[in-house]
Amino acid sequence: MEVRIGVVYTPKELTVEVDNTVDHTVDLINGALTGNEPMLWLTDAKGHRVGVPVDKLAYVEVDADDATKRVGFGRS
Repeated sequence: MEVRIGVVYTPKELTVEVDNTVDHTVDLINGALTGNEPMLWLTDAKGHRVGVPVDKLAYVEVDADDATKRVGFGRS
């Protein structure tokens, strides 16, 4: 599953591939935003930990549907 994170004052988004379920990932994000945690920590599919300061989050997008990904120049 892919998580895309927009960071304030940064033109590019951060993309993290995680092995968690959608519900677990959303719970982690909500917990970081509503709690007193200064960082949102996610563990990617390779086991690397990625942290983003909660006060710098612009948006978080969780994409659970891998079937919509395309490669190449195909038409729909």
